[in-house]
Amino acid sequence: MPPSGRIALAQIDTTVGDFDGNAARIRDATARARAAGATLAVFPELALCGYPPRDLLDLPEFLDRAARALAELARPADWSRGIAVALGFPEAAPGAPPPGVYNSVALLEGGRVTAIGRKSLLPTYDVFDETRYFLAADRSSAADAAAPGLRLGLSICEDVWNDKRFWDRPRYARDPVAELARDGAGLVVNVSASPYAVHKPALRERMLTASARGHGVPIAYVNQVGGNDALVFDGGSMLVAADGRVLARAPLFQEALVVADLAGGAPEVLPLGDRPGAPRAPAPDALADEVLSALVLGVRDYVRKCGFRSSIVGLSGGIDSALTACIAAEALGPGAVLGVAMPSRYSSGHSREDAAELARNLGVSFREISIEPMHAAFLAQLEAAEGRPLCDLAEQNVQARVRGQILMALSNDTGGLVLSTGNKSELAVGYCTLYGDMAGGLAVIGDVAKTLVYRVARAANARAGRALIPERTFTKPPSAELKPGQVDQDSLPPYDVLDDILAAYVEERLPVEAIVARGHPEATVRRVLRMVVASEYKRRQAAPVLKVSEKAFGEGRRLPIAHGWRY
Repeated sequence: MPPSGRIALAQIDTTVGDFDGNAARIRDATARARAAGATLAVFPELALCGYPPRDLLDLPEFLDRAARALAELARPADWSRGIAVALGFPEAAPGAPPPGVYNSVALLEGGRVTAIGRKSLLPTYDVFDETRYFLAADRSSAADAAAPGLRLGLSICEDVWNDKRFWDRPRYARDPVAELARDGAGLVVNVSASPYAVHKPALRERMLTASARGHGVPIAYVNQVGGNDALVFDGGSMLVAADGRVLARAPLFQEALVVADLAGGAPEVLPLGDRPGAPRAPAPDALADEVLSALVLGVRDYVRKCGFRSSIVGLSGGIDSALTACIAAEALGPGAVLGVAMPSRYSSGHSREDAAELARNLGVSFREISIEPMHAAFLAQLEAAEGRPLCDLAEQNVQARVRGQILMALSNDTGGLVLSTGNKSELAVGYCTLYGDMAGGLAVIGDVAKTLVYRVARAANARAGRALIPERTFTKPPSAELKPGQVDQDSLPPYDVLDDILAAYVEERLPVEAIVARGHPEATVRRVLRMVVASEYKRRQAAPVLKVSEKAFGEGRRLPIAHGWRY
């Protein structure tokens, strides 16, 4: 039957477990879609309960609340009259084998649930562990929807990621999109919660356009937006025609309602939520600007959803803390950020000056608290107890831990969340101090390599249209300033070398021989890899790391701490 009306892609930011808030977002966006002439509104994967709910799915009352919330949304109401709604929810399956839950999409129309589609392909790689929580559907579901006059193929996230003509090595035997096309679907609806990683938005578009063209069926793809714990969801929802043309596209990192027609015509993009994004000029470094947006969104949602109202950042005068402060100020507003400089006997004058200038440029609150009296007291007491001075490394780490104590004391006193400032390169090789500079509730740039840190910091200045971060911060040699004349390259290879080795090993998972073939001395490669392996115990105790790469430290990289694997 011919399609009627328009299709709305409702790209919303959900909070795990906030059934009332998520349902309110669904009702509000549906009402706006209906007012814009849409006859079908599509929402993300598990939009009703938020994604990822993890072990909350083990709680019977959580699943009961989901069922009640879905029933409440399905009741006849003015906001949903004349429009079909597709939304993700966790579906309890009484009598089914463990885990007894489906990852499902419900089609609501005419005051009732008219169809349910269940996820067929359950990912168990990287950050995903869906066979722990869900049963896999043994077939794909298509259903007729009266309002849009279409037979809808109901699919969920991974179900569109297995086109055998697109992927060289597909992960699964089935292709749910092919099944839905054979079942006569006039539109494949894919509700998704696909986390962000660099280059992934472009990959998704290539995949979806190839799938639509290959199967000869249009695809309405709706992705979650927002941050939940370490994951950032970029949105980027799109409506793709059967010939592979992108008819409508939602913005990245913003809640939005995109209303479009399969017949073509200009789509309408309506902002949602309380933080509509303002149009910006094209960025000089598009990838760095994209990563910056991901980190800003991740910080904003982590702080907000965890119940904090402000943040605290230790300012060293270096590039890492400067970028972290910029991200916090954009995410939360300058008034919600406290920058704290903590100089020691080894701190340079330019570091103190650059920290203070950064705080002025950002408009954040600023305090300077010298650690010298505390540092001296620690050293004196420990020397008396040991009968000798501490070794060089221990003396350095005392300084870092005093700083961590100060930041956490201010956190307790003010209620602000400490944002740790270490980058991915440091976390990788253990160039960081447990309970010192690793202290904090969120590792903002822990998945950003040092060389990328400089690019993202430049993007922050470009976005502001002025030098938030002082130029000297970019040009001076990186240093922890824990002893006289110290620079990072005393202990580490040059960062361009280190980051290439780390990317090859951590993200591309290449063996030693392949990394050496990239032009690195074998001794250097093996030394770096030994440092990575030996530092696993530190990373296991790090704050959650906002994920922006294909392989971040944290839940997506699960290695043993105690083992005999060596390089």
